[in-house]
Amino acid sequence: MTCIRHIPRALGRAVRAYLRDTSGGVLVEFALVVSLFLFLFAALLDFGRLSYSGVTAQSAAQIAARLAIVRPAACPGVPDRHQRGTNTALRYGTSCSAASGVCASVATVTCTGAATNATASEIWDRINPLLPVNATIDMMQFSYSFDPKLGFLGGPYTPMVTVELNLNDFQFASPLAALANAAGATNSALPSSAAYSSFSVSLPAEDLAQGESG
Repeated sequence: MTCIRHIPRALGRAVRAYLRDTSGGVLVEFALVVSLFLFLFAALLDFGRLSYSGVTAQSAAQIAARLAIVRPAACPGVPDRHQRGTNTALRYGTSCSAASGVCASVATVTCTGAATNATASEIWDRINPLLPVNATIDMMQFSYSFDPKLGFLGGPYTPMVTVELNLNDFQFASPLAALANAAGATNSALPSSAAYSSFSVSLPAEDLAQGESG
């Protein structure tokens, strides 16, 4: 009977000891901290990759523009030389900027990159290693715009050349939304991709555009 009377006391002491025991709280805190750490670490890696990819894409656009200005046009329909404009009083060799109408105004010519074009293909071979693996040559866009301040009458056509890269959205490697929810967020709507900013570079064409040493 004595042993039976002591059972409730022992049980009560065990319950009170269990309630006072905080050793399991460390595990709960660890789980919360680890979830937050994993989210921050994954976000840092992915946004770092996004930033690096953007920098290399901008460098690729600059390289593409510098090649385009000294190579034959990547678009069909771009004239070879400056034709006479409405001003017929000035001789050939006169700067297009010398007076109004010296050189004929030409409509802007725009096209996408094509592997069948030698200039576009050469440029693509140079910049492809700097771009995401899913990039294709038709993501390059070329534009040739007449500028009356460039070139001279009868000389090589020297437009303002613009090269633009239109890349697909950057895909995050980490499930950021799931990690944010695990770290304590509620129904996180973090996207799985991010749109690139525009990568566009414009440079004036050079007279060597039709030469052998460009």
